Amino acid sequence: MAKDYSLDTRRFVIAGVAIGIVLIYIIRLFVLQIMTDDYKRNADSNAFLRKTQYPARGAIYDRNGTLLVFNQPAYDITIVPREIEYLDTLDLCRTLNITRDYFDKRMEDIRDRRQNPGYSRYTHQLFMSQLSAEESGMFQEKLFKFPGFYIQRRTIRQYAYNSAAHALGDIGEVSMRDIEADDYYVRGDYIGKQGVERSYEQYLRGEKGVEILLRDAHGRIQGKYMDGALDKSPVPGKNLTLSIDIELQLLAEKLMENKLGSIVAIEPKTGEILCLVSAPTFDPSIMIGRQRGRNHQELERDPKTPLFNRALMASYPPGSTFKTAQGLTFLQEGIVDLHTTFPCYHGFVVPGLRVGCHPHGSPISFIPSLSTSCNSYYCWGLYRMIDNKKYGSSAQALTVWKDHMVSMGFGYALGVDLPGEKRGLIPNSSFYDKIHGEKRWGGLRIIHTAIGQGEILLTPVQMANLAATIANRGHFITPHIVKEIQDNELDSMYRFPRYTTIDPHHYDAVVEGMRGAVVGSPYGATCRRANLPDIAVCGKTGTAQNRGKDHSIFMGFAPMEEPEIAIAVYVENGGFGATWAVPIGALLIEQYLKGKVAPERSYLINDISKANLIPYELQKR
Repeated sequence: MAKDYSLDTRRFVIAGVAIGIVLIYIIRLFVLQIMTDDYKRNADSNAFLRKTQYPARGAIYDRNGTLLVFNQPAYDITIVPREIEYLDTLDLCRTLNITRDYFDKRMEDIRDRRQNPGYSRYTHQLFMSQLSAEESGMFQEKLFKFPGFYIQRRTIRQYAYNSAAHALGDIGEVSMRDIEADDYYVRGDYIGKQGVERSYEQYLRGEKGVEILLRDAHGRIQGKYMDGALDKSPVPGKNLTLSIDIELQLLAEKLMENKLGSIVAIEPKTGEILCLVSAPTFDPSIMIGRQRGRNHQELERDPKTPLFNRALMASYPPGSTFKTAQGLTFLQEGIVDLHTTFPCYHGFVVPGLRVGCHPHGSPISFIPSLSTSCNSYYCWGLYRMIDNKKYGSSAQALTVWKDHMVSMGFGYALGVDLPGEKRGLIPNSSFYDKIHGEKRWGGLRIIHTAIGQGEILLTPVQMANLAATIANRGHFITPHIVKEIQDNELDSMYRFPRYTTIDPHHYDAVVEGMRGAVVGSPYGATCRRANLPDIAVCGKTGTAQNRGKDHSIFMGFAPMEEPEIAIAVYVENGGFGATWAVPIGALLIEQYLKGKVAPERSYLINDISKANLIPYELQKR
């Protein structure tokens, strides 16, 4: 008779399932009790209250030690939801000057784990932020009536000057992206949003501390746990010394009142940014406190775009300032030498094409071509280079040309230590193949690039860096706005020079041409308004074509030997470079090198600042 195994099989299956369930429970208990501390933390939160101690954010100074940004006390109101048993909501709202709708919405948001992933009924949750000392004092008097509510001391930024908003930046409450990117932050923390506040956040923020308080079974505070033995004091943030000169910055901003544009000044030998202006600007103090969000929205709606940092983000045609880079490339490639002359009968003229120019002597050689800003000279130079048979093709010639331009800091972001820097545009052969067709273009098709028009786009900081590179005769240090970090070294890219592909001796001719543009030459000059007594200024104007009124541009440095300042001024809709950009640049050079503007020229400050060059359609909105 065959044996029936069904009963034995069921017995083994049931035993296996039972053993499996027991093993799962054992493993789960091991994970909960040994491998993770979730339950321990929840248990501890009943007995302990961990109170975060926020560090003082690092202060910010200018290059001369003048305090620019410091801290002032502010207060947050936090809640521990478990401790709120009875609440006179009407009295609370009246004390804090808020509505019942605001209270209900705030409590709902706090409990929403999607908005507040760190929510716990046993830990502090942010209810209101950045109360003033007066508001906090009034609430403190009635705090005993609102169990579960606490006052947390914080600090907010205070600005010594209504200046340098785009350079300094601001701080605001962290976003979910910030929290996910760095576990240092929790909801309600503050973080640098723009400027050096953002790019040097890791240094400025410091390290949080913690105070551990002991609670009884009813949640009442009994004092410090172990007399504070496990408390951790906060570590203040590092102070920053910026490279900007606040007096120069203030004058630059005044000169750019009622204008759109930018000014960037650099110390050539160090790459330190002496002033950085984006016009229009705004008062940095409106970006603190509980009104920050509303003020930020108003600035965003302004058609003049004051939040847009033109110094780093605006890409402009450089106009005739670009002739300095073109000339250096032509000299390096042997397309011209100092004695090469080209005709200029009011412009560059070939069959079917004419690029106009202002009157001056003809034919003209290299150095006076810079002093007079001759369009024809640089059109002939580019035509000869791009169509030169020694390169094999126009595409290869353009590649050689572009490589020289990239070495001078164009076409890519320089690496300035501020967020948002754009790269500008230096076109390559593929770019023109898409526009004109492959092998269907040459020097004449792209002749407008010879004079810094058309597709060529630079940022103001790149233009200022070009001036610094010429001042240094062939090298630059990456522009940067932080001069010193307390107890830390700057990144090496801000300490070592970057050399161009141009032989240094070619720069001497460009310097001579830029000096002639200021003091005059037999053929004329374009920067006479930059001529200052006792200061050897070298300059180059630019007038960039625009759909409306042309843009006014100046690029220069001083003194001619041992330069201390290089500068670029870009005034949108300012017309000729000599009209507005040149005198602005000259005043700032004088201010920096002399410490003041001479009395006989001080009238220019008021005249220039009062001139309103903002297009009418933007003014009336």
